[in-house]
Amino acid sequence: MKPWVPLLAILSKDMKAYYLKPPNISWGLIFPFAWTGMFFIRSGGGIGGIMDLLPGVTALSILFGTTSMLAVTVTFEKKSRSFDRLLLSPISLETLMLAKTSGAILFGVANAIVPVLMAMLFTDVSGIHWPLFAAAALLIAVVSAFLGLFVAVAVSEVFEAQTFSNFIRFPMVFLCGLFFPVQDLPFFLRPLSYALPITYGADLLRRAILGTGIMNPWMNIGILTGFCTVLFLLTVKNVRRRWIS
Repeated sequence: MKPWVPLLAILSKDMKAYYLKPPNISWGLIFPFAWTGMFFIRSGGGIGGIMDLLPGVTALSILFGTTSMLAVTVTFEKKSRSFDRLLLSPISLETLMLAKTSGAILFGVANAIVPVLMAMLFTDVSGIHWPLFAAAALLIAVVSAFLGLFVAVAVSEVFEAQTFSNFIRFPMVFLCGLFFPVQDLPFFLRPLSYALPITYGADLLRRAILGTGIMNPWMNIGILTGFCTVLFLLTVKNVRRRWIS
């Protein structure tokens, strides 16, 4: 059997069972809108401030949407033992983990589109470097999905997954340069900022939207790819140790 056949089958099942449900679709639209409105009102920057907010709002929409959905779906399926049946299927564990994260990645990329569409209503977005924006959105969605998967494997209840995720996500809002440049943070906090993957995704988005990134785009892409690889391998190792052994 070709690996992509079960991958597409699991992805199709997850999309129908979780991601395409009306509450999740509406939540995916409302959440970016709420973040945009909150920061727009708070900044008082007028219409011209939308582009300054767009990189941070986009990254947050991807991060929170992807990790929330994946932490819930994987934890719920493990608790209901439906995940055990997938583990018995004749496919590799790596293929199974990729299949379970594919829906969340697509959901995260869709969340990235919402703030851009909203920005188009108020300001000119023709200056955005679209290939770089697409690469940044995809990489943030992938690393967020693997982060959510890592959290889901480490806990046994849905509320534990959400609580654990918040301990990781909320510090990123302040430490990853989403709205406050990393170089403006206190000196002792900067090493922590550079240890978080969203720092590099936010810098890529800032480069794509504003042209003001502080790091080389290819370095950001390489580091994000490294984070994705490490998180994925650690998750597969934890699944084998906690759920199979």
